[in-house]
Amino acid sequence: MTEGGGQSRREWIREALARYEGPLVRYAARITGDPESARDVVQEAFGRLCGEDASDLNGRVGPWLFAVCRNRALDVRRKERRMTTATTSVLEGVADAATDPAIAASDREEAGGVLRLLNRLPESQQEAIRLKFQEGMSYRQISEVTGHSVSHVGVLIHEGMKALRARLCRE
Repeated sequence: MTEGGGQSRREWIREALARYEGPLVRYAARITGDPESARDVVQEAFGRLCGEDASDLNGRVGPWLFAVCRNRALDVRRKERRMTTATTSVLEGVADAATDPAIAASDREEAGGVLRLLNRLPESQQEAIRLKFQEGMSYRQISEVTGHSVSHVGVLIHEGMKALRARLCRE
């Protein structure tokens, strides 16, 4: 059984896993706020991919995986927000950061001035900018992932970058 360009189904899945697993986990972790939940979300996305035909995705495996991952991560986040009070989540976040100094140091280093400012942007702008610059997606691919029109993706990125520039100039 071969898919698309002569690849076996197994090779197609393995290739997608090798290429997208890391970026998807990072993306899902940003949405869920929890690395374990993110890994579960990504596992579910790849489980769904196993039920798809390569020919049905027309070479758009990446955007398809990101869209599936996004939708599931948003579901998980909504569920967690209903189940967890704000006080509990704040206390757990402080405890998690305190228990792993390596992660805390890495987070401080990574969360330099620009990333702190990026985190202050509206969620839709953050997501579009991260998909564009961290994942290297085109506006069309971001549109497929988020469900926004291509032109709206452009507006989100433009407005987000404009806000970042303005905030950088003030600081």
